[in-house]
Amino acid sequence: MSFLDLQGITASYGPSQALFGVDIQLERGEVCALMGRNGMGKSSTIKVICRMLKHNGGTLHFDGRDLAALSSHRAARAGLGLVPEGRRCFAPLTVHENLIAAARPGRWDFAAVCDLFPRLGERRDQLAGSLSGGEQQMLAIGRALMTNPTLLMLDEATEGLAPVVRQEIWAAVARLKRDSGLALLVVDKSLAELRHVADRAVILERGRTVWSGKMAAVDNAIADQYLGV
Repeated sequence: MSFLDLQGITASYGPSQALFGVDIQLERGEVCALMGRNGMGKSSTIKVICRMLKHNGGTLHFDGRDLAALSSHRAARAGLGLVPEGRRCFAPLTVHENLIAAARPGRWDFAAVCDLFPRLGERRDQLAGSLSGGEQQMLAIGRALMTNPTLLMLDEATEGLAPVVRQEIWAAVARLKRDSGLALLVVDKSLAELRHVADRAVILERGRTVWSGKMAAVDNAIADQYLGV
């Protein structure tokens, strides 16, 4: 069984079905790109993994445990770290307060996060609500790392950011892959950047896995078929 193993996952929002059969396998230390056009089920899949959305079919295992038996906070304690779409920093709290709010013992502490993102150290006592969008995204990543996860999920972590900030985020992702030993599940639209960091890819269409394999095998034909406008 893989470190993260989803088989035939289905899920619904009330009477509206969102996922119709999602399969994902991810090994320790591996980076997987979760791709697809808008509205194809990527964020819903992340929510199922984090137990924020219950699945009604299929199996879901992480690090040998059945996630179906866990609540969202217990899944987080089991080693799941999430950088949510939209950042969702605690605006009235300082950078330092945001980072220590959910901190757990381990390699990733305030100093380690500031080594990855020096700007957070410079803005330690600044309110999160006054940060730029890029700085808030760095804070969201740092906050997830402070939980010391073994699987880090990034849901559209570069969405809407200036190009120079996007490059900082991608450089941090590449460093995490190289140095941290974390498994990463990355949702993003930047195929060019994903090619540099991802080992494998899973493509969703209409709530089901339609392609999976090595990232290097995602050629122009596959991109045009499943990712093009």
